[in-house]
Amino acid sequence: MDDVDRKILAELQQDGRLTVTELAGRVRLSVSPCHRRLRELERSGAISGYRAVVEPTAVGLTFEALVFVSMRQEDRDTVAEFERAIGEIEYVLDAQRLFGEPDYLLRVATADLAAFQRLYDERLATLPGVQRLTSTLVMKHVVRGRPLPA
Repeated sequence: MDDVDRKILAELQQDGRLTVTELAGRVRLSVSPCHRRLRELERSGAISGYRAVVEPTAVGLTFEALVFVSMRQEDRDTVAEFERAIGEIEYVLDAQRLFGEPDYLLRVATADLAAFQRLYDERLATLPGVQRLTSTLVMKHVVRGRPLPA
């Protein structure tokens, strides 16, 4: 990865809908070399996909919480089953396994507090190996969706 590749990544993080011609102009390459570099970044996994950024409130998801999960059991099978189950809950937007306590951090979005309570009671609290859930409500996003540094 060189400086030109980093410029390509920076431009695409700002606007993933750029045409190859527009991208080439922004990174000061001709179209063919830019296209080759772009395909190589995709092939190598540096670019893992393209997607639209959707405002949660526009689709009725006005309530957001961070849920900290402490596990009762952390054997391989329980962890794998927990992570598989988390992956199937569409309202879990992000999930990270952490070092130390708690074991996981989940970012959850729902329509409102009542919907969050149902999700918490019926799905999250019943996940395999869970000992304790602690949640905190998101007041506002200060930094959100920031592109990776070049």
